[in-house]
Amino acid sequence: MTAIKHALQRDIFTPNDERLLSIVNVCKAGKKKRNCFLCATVTTERPVQVNVVKVKKSDKGDFYKRQTAWALRDLAVVDAKDAVKENPEFDLHFDKVYKWVASSTVEKNTFISCIWKLNQRYLRKKIDFINVSSQLLEESVPSGENQSVAGGDEEAVDEYQELNAREEQDIEIMMEGCEYAISNAEAFAEKLSRELQVLDGSIMASEKQVNILMKLLDEALKEVDQIELKLSSYEEMLQSVKEQMDQISESNHLIHLSNTNNVKLLSEIEYLVNHMDLAKGHIKALQEGDLTSSRGIEACTNAADALLQCMNVALRPGHEMLHAVKQQQQRFSDLREQFARRLASHLNSGFGHDQSSTLAQHSVELTLPNHHPFHRDLLRYAKLMEWLKNTDYGKYEGLTKNYMDYLSRLYEREIKDFFEVAKIKMTGTTREGKKFATLPRKESAVKQETESLHGSSGKLTGSTSSLNKLSVQSSGNRRSQSSSLLDMGNMSASDLDVADRTKFDKIFEQVLSELEPLCLAEQDFISKFFKLQQHQSISGTATNEVEEMDGGTLSRSYPSGVPQTVSSEKDMIRQMMTKIFRCIEPELNNLIALGDKIDSFNSLYMLVKMSHHVWTAQNVDPASFLSTTLGNVLVTVKRNFDKCISNQMKQMDEVKISKKSKVGILPFVAEFEEFAALAESIFKNAERRGDLDKAYIKLIRAVFVSVEKVANESQKTPRDVVMMENFHHIFATLSRLKISCLEAEKKEAKQKYTDHLQSYVIYSLGQPLEKLNHFFEGVEARVAQGIREEEVSYQLAFNKQELRKVIKEYPGKEVKKGLDNLYKKVDKHLCEEENLLQVVWHSMQDEFIRQYKHFEGLIARCYPGSGITMEFTIQDILDYCSSIAQSH
Repeated sequence: MTAIKHALQRDIFTPNDERLLSIVNVCKAGKKKRNCFLCATVTTERPVQVNVVKVKKSDKGDFYKRQTAWALRDLAVVDAKDAVKENPEFDLHFDKVYKWVASSTVEKNTFISCIWKLNQRYLRKKIDFINVSSQLLEESVPSGENQSVAGGDEEAVDEYQELNAREEQDIEIMMEGCEYAISNAEAFAEKLSRELQVLDGSIMASEKQVNILMKLLDEALKEVDQIELKLSSYEEMLQSVKEQMDQISESNHLIHLSNTNNVKLLSEIEYLVNHMDLAKGHIKALQEGDLTSSRGIEACTNAADALLQCMNVALRPGHEMLHAVKQQQQRFSDLREQFARRLASHLNSGFGHDQSSTLAQHSVELTLPNHHPFHRDLLRYAKLMEWLKNTDYGKYEGLTKNYMDYLSRLYEREIKDFFEVAKIKMTGTTREGKKFATLPRKESAVKQETESLHGSSGKLTGSTSSLNKLSVQSSGNRRSQSSSLLDMGNMSASDLDVADRTKFDKIFEQVLSELEPLCLAEQDFISKFFKLQQHQSISGTATNEVEEMDGGTLSRSYPSGVPQTVSSEKDMIRQMMTKIFRCIEPELNNLIALGDKIDSFNSLYMLVKMSHHVWTAQNVDPASFLSTTLGNVLVTVKRNFDKCISNQMKQMDEVKISKKSKVGILPFVAEFEEFAALAESIFKNAERRGDLDKAYIKLIRAVFVSVEKVANESQKTPRDVVMMENFHHIFATLSRLKISCLEAEKKEAKQKYTDHLQSYVIYSLGQPLEKLNHFFEGVEARVAQGIREEEVSYQLAFNKQELRKVIKEYPGKEVKKGLDNLYKKVDKHLCEEENLLQVVWHSMQDEFIRQYKHFEGLIARCYPGSGITMEFTIQDILDYCSSIAQSH
């Protein structure tokens, strides 16, 4: 670096009257390394100019050339990047920021120190030095080559050398010792000269002492050489001792290592013995333990748990390679296989325990056998089943399948017998079916009777021809001569009564009440016995099977030796229950079909009962087998209920009226009353009230439409009478039952009844005073044409003589006769069961009086002063009507 500095001074800066004070080899940060030099220079002429010059080698590499120069006064910031750690990077902030990387940290620090000194000496504006060590700014440039570069050349620039703080302090102390140092400089200078000569003399005198000291040092070196020779001989003597000590140390290390290994080996052996040693009593229990007694089962359970612990012990690395460990593991595996086989064989024989003796007492009664003793005996093996599940899943799965196969056959036999008894009791609920109760029944006979009800669709067969035609009969013999909406299949409405339906309801409730605890008890047993309450890790031999079940598919795939986790224990329970009780749903559907065939209104009872049991089951477990099965059956019951409603509406639409007899109260109107009364008693506080309300709306609208249809087609009975009587009956029914969802229909029925009553009264009253009615209709017509009322009497057809002539034709006797004929006609039109005759007659009396008053008003306005009056009075009308009503 010194040679480069002299070359740069000679070739570049001397020709420009500049002195080179400091130099640093740099390259631009972040770019390809192309070296150049940054030089700190000052001019030799006054005023002194301080510059930072960038010097670069020529492209040929023969000489250096000056590339860029910046005045030091333009430098704003010097950033050294890091004041603590060594970092060759630094930034100079001129008009823009120049980022440099020095070839070494020492060169960078020297250059920054020189810049700081030049700033302190020549510039008034101080430069900001950031990330620069404080020692670098306070102390002089380090000694050596760099000091000569910075300091020597700086002194060459100017003879004046600024004193540092220590020099100033020494001079002040010296001047304080001479009071005349300021007033007499020459005397002070002479004193200093004399003291300098004294110091020179003392230095010359000390040279002899220095020579003596050098001789002593030489002698000391010789003594040191002799000591080193002795030490070498000692070291050779100790070398043999060192080798012996090394051998002793190595021997001690081997002994220590052997002891450590023996301790560890003993620990491993104790661990294996403690954890892989199965007691003889446990081995005997596994091989010969009694699986029939409680004590033997407990001993086998404890031995099985101990065996499982030994087999599942966490072996440390390398244990599995020991021959003794392999033998013990094989022995455990043999014991496990032997005991698992013995346990599975014993449980399989226990599953096949014959319970036929328990079925005899339930063959006649409508009850299902109690399997609590069977469950209680098997629950003693619950812990062993859990052990088998964790150790040998193949045998556990085989036991599960065998249990399901046996129980499914057992329950199928019991449940079918149970439902046959229920069907016998149901068919005995009607008078037609009571003949079955008096004869000895066999299972085959019941099956033959109900074979038309079996099958997946559950469709009913039977004669429905009686539903296709409904004739309107007289009120007296309507029940005995017409078909009823209750006639479903071969049963007639006259054969059914409340007692029969109540008995059916009790039988159906008894069936559901027997099935519920049976399913819940079995599900609880399966959960406890097969340990399906929680997720278990299972492993076993390689299996890959798909087992078809009624209502679902149970799929499993277990690779050999790889533990698997059951996805859902609840699904396993539900699938097992589905296979075990696969006959419940079809048997329930057949029973429901039989009940619907006996009486379609039984669907109301079944809907309420089934809904309640479904709601109860869902509160316990919405995803359980019982909840799912009852929910499926509820769908069938709801369809039967909807079909019952649809059939009633269809029968209404197919009603045919008789042309020879009066209509009276239509059958479907009376039967809607019967349906509503029955439904209200059944659905009181029921969960499915909404279904009944929807059915009410459909039925009542169909009743309204059918009543109007029959009224329009009626020839014997006037339309107004049919509408009046039937809507009066509907209004009375709805008022009595107080069905909240039919309030609007109740108001509509009342309005229709009132309107048609008024229409019938007005139409019928034209008969007693027919000519008088026609006369006054003509009078009103002339008035309507614009003739003044008092001028009507001048019309030829409506003069006073004509009025007197018409009035004379209706004396009191004729009026009474006409009213009597009218009463008989009304009596002939109306039916007795609705009892509206007096209501209609009273309305006719009021209407007749209103017409009488109207006629009198017309006579008074159109024939004033004529003195013409009717030949009977209002009181006469009241007497006639009362007398006629009492006489009949």
